[in-house]
Amino acid sequence: MFLLVNLKTYRAGTGEDAAAVAEAAREVADETGARVAVAPQAVDVPAVAETGVETFAQHVDGVEYGSNTGATHAGAVADAGADGTLINHSERRLRLADIDASLRRAREESLETVVCANNPAQSAAAATLEPDAVAVEPPELIGTGTPVSKADPDIITDTVDRVSSVSDVPVLCGAGITSGEDVEAAKELGAEGVLVASGVVKAKSPREAMLDLVTAV
Repeated sequence: MFLLVNLKTYRAGTGEDAAAVAEAAREVADETGARVAVAPQAVDVPAVAETGVETFAQHVDGVEYGSNTGATHAGAVADAGADGTLINHSERRLRLADIDASLRRAREESLETVVCANNPAQSAAAATLEPDAVAVEPPELIGTGTPVSKADPDIITDTVDRVSSVSDVPVLCGAGITSGEDVEAAKELGAEGVLVASGVVKAKSPREAMLDLVTAV
């Protein structure tokens, strides 16, 4: 079970910075053998990567080097130490053509890719572009503390079914996940990993929150 922690633009509930949360994530991965990765803001990628934890950018654009003011270049985040990237998070939505372009640039830089989608149909469409994984996250549940596995488990099972009909891309799920019980339920429904944010970053102890999430399975 893959745990991918999106730091968004939060400060940790403990007041710790991105590197401190990343260090805790690395310790959890080392202690448990679980796969744990952290997705910080682009400016924090080098500091997070230096901790040794698997590091994902929150976004890359499908641009070449050149006149692209404000863009995030896949090569730049790779050079900064990123191992992978999220693409099309619900807070950074893209058109399908732009998702495709971002994927191509990420592959050129050997970045692992997780494409986010809002529902089963979008997840299946994303899977046809052959990312390394798709993550289904109903936006209305993000940050609510109510996991999709409880609010609407059919979203996960339908996503797994639709994605498997077009590709062998693994499915992750997110939105409202805060406990090991939520992770266990997601796994039982067919997800191979979870994408979390506030459930870890806003916890009193991000380290303990991550331990709870990974030790459940």
